[in-house]
Amino acid sequence: MNGVTNEQQPASWLAAIWAARYRTPARFVALVALLLPWTTTGLTFALIPWLIAFAFVDLRAFPRSLLRPVCLLPIALFALAVVGTLWSEAAWPERLHAIGPSAKLLVLPLLIYQFERWPYGDWVFKAFLASCALLMLYSFAAAIDPNLSLKLYLSRGPYKVESGVAVRNYIDQSQEFALCAIALVYPVVTLFRAGRVRIAVLLAALAIGFLANMMFVVVSRTALVTLPILLVIIALLHLRRRTALVAAGALVLVAVVLWNTSPHLRETIAKFQGDYAMSVEGNQVSGMGSRLEYWRKSVQFIADAPLLGHGTGSIRGLFASAAADAEIDPLRGEVVSNPHNQTLSVAVQWGAVGVLVLYALWFAHLLMFRGEGLACWIGLLVVVQNMLSSLFNTHLFDFTSGWIYVLGVGVAGGMALANKTKG
Repeated sequence: MNGVTNEQQPASWLAAIWAARYRTPARFVALVALLLPWTTTGLTFALIPWLIAFAFVDLRAFPRSLLRPVCLLPIALFALAVVGTLWSEAAWPERLHAIGPSAKLLVLPLLIYQFERWPYGDWVFKAFLASCALLMLYSFAAAIDPNLSLKLYLSRGPYKVESGVAVRNYIDQSQEFALCAIALVYPVVTLFRAGRVRIAVLLAALAIGFLANMMFVVVSRTALVTLPILLVIIALLHLRRRTALVAAGALVLVAVVLWNTSPHLRETIAKFQGDYAMSVEGNQVSGMGSRLEYWRKSVQFIADAPLLGHGTGSIRGLFASAAADAEIDPLRGEVVSNPHNQTLSVAVQWGAVGVLVLYALWFAHLLMFRGEGLACWIGLLVVVQNMLSSLFNTHLFDFTSGWIYVLGVGVAGGMALANKTKG
């Protein structure tokens, strides 16, 4: 009897190791999600073992899966960035460097393929939520003592310590907290309906913690503008009309309470008018005023090459050619490589063709999340948030927000497609 058991043990070990090839890639993706809110370097290194592990899964259906619009369009946008180097007048190092921001989109088809077949996507969501929760707690600590910020240790370049910013910058931090806060609504409601009150209360408290951090500690103006719009869109899509009206009334009431209790919120909103006056009246550099100038110049660049644009990596050179004397006019003398608008960034480099591919990509991913379930909820949130925040930034190409999009759409997309197939 013992002899038979010992003979079977090696076979069972080998079977377990062979079966683990399906779980291992998901573990590495969860590690990527865990590191994303904290470090760029760590995330990059975590991608390498995931790509190696992915090569050992069953890839027989992979080429066919790439023909679907949700997979083909990210590849098309990257291919356009590569081809766009041919007519760009920028130096070759700038052209090649400008390809990089779109390269992360190539990971999307891999994630969709993986999580469409293996049910481990919840690992990724839980890892990201846990990491953001820890970041939120650390942010409160950094608000009490700004010297606790990890920016000096985990960020590149000389950065000043900012109150409440745990690591990196307040824009990325706000994007992550806003996404987590709204994403938690679905499981909280579901758990309450199922009678699992304790877990539901815990998750609700976590969502309130994210919102409290944004309202009382630090928040980006992009998040402040997009958060209410995101809530309204989600309410219209997922709630009945009467419930949506009640939710809208509650949202207005909460906004009034926050306005009267949060000096930080009032100061952040006041910056809109202050920035505008600073730039319009004094020609001084400011967040909002500079954006308006970037957009004005970008529209002129697009008019000069409306169909195919000026080529990959051309933005900085165009701004340099149109810059005024910085000492005389600081606002119009700025030279940047980012117009702080995703559509304009694509249109300047690749014209109407690029904009068509960009919006087709967003639309295809939105359609992928039609339906019910946590995967559709999270995926829809990620796409809509990226579209809204991309009005003020290049959030599809930026590092943190871009990877949030890739992970969120890739993992949730695979899960959503798998559920539709089963249905």
